[in-house]
Amino acid sequence: MSRQPARRGAASLQLRIIGGEWRGRKLSFPDLDGLRPTPDRMRETLFNWLQYELPGARCLDLFSGSGALGLEALSRGAASVILVDRAAEVTRQLQANLALLQAEHGRVEQDQATRWLERQPPGGERFDLVFLDPPFRQGLLSSCCSLLEAGDLLSPEALIYVEAERELRTLPVPANWELHRHKSAGQVSCNLYRRRASAAGAAAGTDS
Repeated sequence: MSRQPARRGAASLQLRIIGGEWRGRKLSFPDLDGLRPTPDRMRETLFNWLQYELPGARCLDLFSGSGALGLEALSRGAASVILVDRAAEVTRQLQANLALLQAEHGRVEQDQATRWLERQPPGGERFDLVFLDPPFRQGLLSSCCSLLEAGDLLSPEALIYVEAERELRTLPVPANWELHRHKSAGQVSCNLYRRRASAAGAAAGTDS
């Protein structure tokens, strides 16, 4: 997740792939203010939730940041992953990490998440799994969720993983997203939704 592009220092930080083909591989990501990977323990929980859904899945990692979620998904058998982030330094490192891993099914896009969603052509690719981890307290979650539905970017029973600030009792997700799994970790609320294709996509809250 990429919060703010401000630089903290010259050094790079590292994350570790925790499962799948590249298990144990360490990858660098920029030392930028507000950029933090989903912690190993939460990633382990999330990918346990997803273990039967990942093989062959088409994935979208919005606000990709370190790429911890998207790269983990590729390591565990996702068919493809698009990693979207607005920061040039972040996207350069993501490209370098994909090259290092020889990951042919990953693609990096430098853009703001909402603008990228708005620019997707009608009838284009639909995603089976979306990682949605926007900067906190900036009102981006609601617009991203709405754009995913309005743009017809989700497969009929897509899974959407949402990280949000824990103090939010109601998340602004569409009414046809059913809460499938939930866990809190520190100040973060971790939520896995499953989409119901038959229901209207009007925005509504879900207690977590």
